[in-house]
Amino acid sequence: MDTETIYQNVQQRYGSVARAVKPEYSGAIAKAFGYSEEEINSVPKDANLGLVCGNPLAIASLRPGETVVDLGSGAGFDVFLAVKRVGANGRAIGVDMNEDMLARARQNLAKSPEMDNVTFVQANITSIPLDDGIADCVISNCVINLVPGADKPTVFVEMARILKSGGRVALSDILARKALPPSLKADVALYTGCIAGAATIEDYKQYLKDAGFSDILIVDTESDLNIYLNTFLESNGDPADCCSRPTEAVNSSTGEKATEKKNASCCSQEETEKEACQAAAVDSKFNGINLNEWVGSFKIFALKP
Repeated sequence: MDTETIYQNVQQRYGSVARAVKPEYSGAIAKAFGYSEEEINSVPKDANLGLVCGNPLAIASLRPGETVVDLGSGAGFDVFLAVKRVGANGRAIGVDMNEDMLARARQNLAKSPEMDNVTFVQANITSIPLDDGIADCVISNCVINLVPGADKPTVFVEMARILKSGGRVALSDILARKALPPSLKADVALYTGCIAGAATIEDYKQYLKDAGFSDILIVDTESDLNIYLNTFLESNGDPADCCSRPTEAVNSSTGEKATEKKNASCCSQEETEKEACQAAAVDSKFNGINLNEWVGSFKIFALKP
């Protein structure tokens, strides 16, 4: 896949997620990757969309008064948790390229007026409109794997640029345990699902080194990535036919019944729910694949000298 195609598909996929209702399984996924019930319940309820693959805050060691930048901040889940740790004298900045995700994050922020030290910025994480040396810590959660391979090194250069000397990165990301076959790497659904674009551990280390980072630590959390598929099926049934099972509808003009290819339990006339259902059908392409064989959830830590 070329770079433009990747960005277009990522935008479409996560725009749909942002516009849809909050998935029932978002809490289960967050818990599976290290978030506590208290953390989940302490942020605006629509901030957690179940898109995490780890908990970067667990290794960030945030301190009061610090500035933290979250790359690919989505609906603001980690940003809202981070600001509690840096306190009133600190600052939390979320960066995301998707307008719908930012709209959701800002709606969440509007419900929490006490968080006046939170900012959301629209930008691609390969070109961040923040000053040099502004951050004490950069976090990211399951986002860098979505960046096209040719652009990945630039993300790490940008991290180093916005960090202060002595600053640190604390990342959660999906990395490849072994080389992915061409059939998986070329699959759009697996790419937007954070699998096909995963870099190898060796490449990730090289990105960090080339950007000037030291004390690099990359650790496999050994989390079960099949949680994504399992929790979805438990909540919704088989997503493959979510929008294909017929239901009856009445034509308001003629009174006649017509068969529609739509399951009322997970699809509706509302555009956002149609998009959510379509996204669910895309996720069904994971079915039959043991994700853990190919990729894993890793926590990454490094320092800027």
